[in-house]
Amino acid sequence: MTDEAVLQGEVIDAKTLDGGPAGYRQRAHRAWRNAETIKRLSDRLIGVGPIGIGLDGVLAWVPGANTAYSLGAAAVLGYHAWQARASLPTVARMAAYMLFDSSTSAVPVVGWAVDTLFPGHLMAAKALQKDIEARHGAPEGIDLKRRKKKAKAGRR
Repeated sequence: MTDEAVLQGEVIDAKTLDGGPAGYRQRAHRAWRNAETIKRLSDRLIGVGPIGIGLDGVLAWVPGANTAYSLGAAAVLGYHAWQARASLPTVARMAAYMLFDSSTSAVPVVGWAVDTLFPGHLMAAKALQKDIEARHGAPEGIDLKRRKKKAKAGRR
């Protein structure tokens, strides 16, 4: 194969180079899984029904620490959105969620309470995951779990 084929990300010796469409899909699925981790850490460490609290909610009451965590998690989600080549509307929606989540911590007590209950990281990560699913499909093994949840919900 030529160097041009290598640059275009073609399959060589049963390996896919990161430059091609299969490489984009792998990075997107990795981003999907990392977004799932951020969702759990930030907003669902402890979940009771539809309400969950994570590091973002706990750190909301520690001035400075919450802003640092929130901005750091937002940067990680933004990096994964870039890796997954998320659409501009998705990135804008993610930025809006994260901006609101980070800005509420500037207001003492009331803002901290809002920040504890507002799942900004969760919403931003879900937006990224939906974009990835629409562009690249769900990662392997994920759609089976979702089907089981939907099937159980439909039986009720």
